[in-house]
Amino acid sequence: MDSAKIKEHMEVLGSDGQHVGTVDHMEGKDKIKLTKNDPVAQGQHHLIPLTWVSRIDTHVHLSKTKSEAIQTWEQAA
Repeated sequence: MDSAKIKEHMEVLGSDGQHVGTVDHMEGKDKIKLTKNDPVAQGQHHLIPLTWVSRIDTHVHLSKTKSEAIQTWEQAA
């Protein structure tokens, strides 16, 4: 997966096509940090591993559904 294609403000979609969040930036080489001001984030930054990304076009598409992603994402400090 070419993480260089992941840009700030890209929409992150679950495998079900549902909105999971918005990219804030890459956290290191293997995690995407999501913005905290997104309605789904409830005021918290969250991290999702790059291994969840199935493809990147104008959106970041995950291999997990929205529900699965939200249940297992990591809350960022």
